[in-house]
Amino acid sequence: MKQLNFFILAVIAGILLFASCKKKNDATNIAVKQTQIGAFIASDTLNGSIKGTMKTGKTYIMTGPCTINFGDTVLMQSGVTINVVSPTAYFLVQGVFISLGTKDSANWITVKSISKQDNLTNAQNASNDPAFTSPNLWLGFQCDTCCPLCVMKWTHLEFAGGVFGTTTPLSAIKSGAKSYCVYFTNPSGVFVFEDSWLYGGVDDPMRPNGKFCIMRSTFEKSGYIGGDCLNVKHGGVGIAAYNLFVGTATNGTKAADKGTNSGPTCQFDMYNNTYVNGGYRQVQTGRGGNINYEQGAFGQAYNNLIVNCKFGYRIVGNPIADTAHIRYGYNYQYGDADSIVGQFYPVGYITVPQSTDIPAISYLPSGYTLGATYSAHSLVGANNPMFVNYPLPCPTGAVINYASGFDFHLQSTSPAVGKGFKGFSPMSNQVPVDPVFGATKINGPGKDIGCYQTDGTGNQH
Repeated sequence: MKQLNFFILAVIAGILLFASCKKKNDATNIAVKQTQIGAFIASDTLNGSIKGTMKTGKTYIMTGPCTINFGDTVLMQSGVTINVVSPTAYFLVQGVFISLGTKDSANWITVKSISKQDNLTNAQNASNDPAFTSPNLWLGFQCDTCCPLCVMKWTHLEFAGGVFGTTTPLSAIKSGAKSYCVYFTNPSGVFVFEDSWLYGGVDDPMRPNGKFCIMRSTFEKSGYIGGDCLNVKHGGVGIAAYNLFVGTATNGTKAADKGTNSGPTCQFDMYNNTYVNGGYRQVQTGRGGNINYEQGAFGQAYNNLIVNCKFGYRIVGNPIADTAHIRYGYNYQYGDADSIVGQFYPVGYITVPQSTDIPAISYLPSGYTLGATYSAHSLVGANNPMFVNYPLPCPTGAVINYASGFDFHLQSTSPAVGKGFKGFSPMSNQVPVDPVFGATKINGPGKDIGCYQTDGTGNQH
C-alpha cells in the first residue's frame, strides 16, 4: 500500500503544480474542469513507452504495444477515443492508468474496424460473431505486479481478447494464450471499473486480483465458449455491485482462492447485480451462469436478479468454498423453461436454499438434499421481474447476449421492487473514494433487487 500512497501523493502534487501555473481568471478552465497529469501526449499515435495526458476530444491511434513505466502515469480526459488498429497492441501498465470519462462525454477504447453483431437473428451464433472471432481483436490491459492503480470511469472497453504470440508482457501469461481484457496482478494495488462498459472477451474478460471496486457497469458477450466475466483469484478482495451482465459464457462473478501470490484470501462481495442469459456458451456441463464461490473463497451475495441463466447461483463443494464465511440470500430467479428452473439450485453443488430467496423454496421436495435433482415445472414463466423493455419469455432459440435496444430497468409494479435486503455491510474500505484516484461513490445495498433502482440510484446506463 506504500507504493500506492507514494504514487497518489506524487500525482496530486503534479496536478496542484499544473493548476498553480494557470491564470486565476482563465474562464475556459473554470467552465470545463479537466484533470491533467504531466504534459499532454503530443503524438496522435500511441506506441512504445507513453506518459502524460490524453486531451479531451482527441482521437488517438494505437498501433502497437504501449508501456506505462513504473513511476509514470497516463490519464485520459473525458471524450477521448483510442482506436486500436493492431491485433498485437496492449497496454502494459507498470505505473498508473486513469480514464476519466463522464456520463455526458464517455471515453472509448475500441477497434473501429469491427462492427457489432447485435440482433435477434444471430443472438447465439457465437462462431460468426466478430466480438469472439475477429482477427482484429487486441490484447487489452495487462497490469504488472508493480502497478499501484488502474481506474476506468465512464469508459467503453471493447474487442479485446486476442491471442498472444511467442512473447508476452507478463511472466504469468504463457505464449499463445488468449488475453484477458483487463488483468490486474498486484494484490496491494487498486483497480476501479465504474459506470463503464465492457463488450466482448474470448476468455475471462477481467481478472482483478487486487483491491477492487467494480460498480454500476455493463458487461456484454463475456467469453466465447468459456471464461468467467469477473474471475477473482487469490489476492483479490473487493466488490461488484449494480452491474448488468448479459450473455456471459459462464459466470458473471466468480471467486476462487486459487494462486500462490503473497496476497490475502479471495474475498468477493456480489450484490444488487442483474444477470441475464448466462452460461449458454460454456461447453462444460454444470458450469454456472451468474454467481460462483469455490476453492476457499468467501464473501456476500445478496439482492441479485438472475434471469434465464442456465444454472442458478453456485457454491462449489470440490474444491470447497469457505462455506463458514459465505453469506447469501434475497436473490431472485426467473426461468422460461424446465431446464432452467430445475437448476435454480444447481444439481451436484452445495448451494443452501435460502428462505429469503424468490421464488419461495416451498417448491423443493420434502427431504431435499443439497445438489439433488428436483422438478419445478410450476415455476416456468412465473415471477416475471417485469423489465421495462425486454422479451420474457424470450423468443425460442434466441439466447440474447447484448444490451443494445433493451431496457432492464424495473417497472414500478415489478415483484422485485422493495424486496432488497439492506441489513448487511459490504466491504467499503478496500479502495479510496476519490473523484480521480479511486471510486467516485460506493453504493451500499439497495431496496430493490437487481442493478437498477426505482429511485434512480444504482446503474446509470
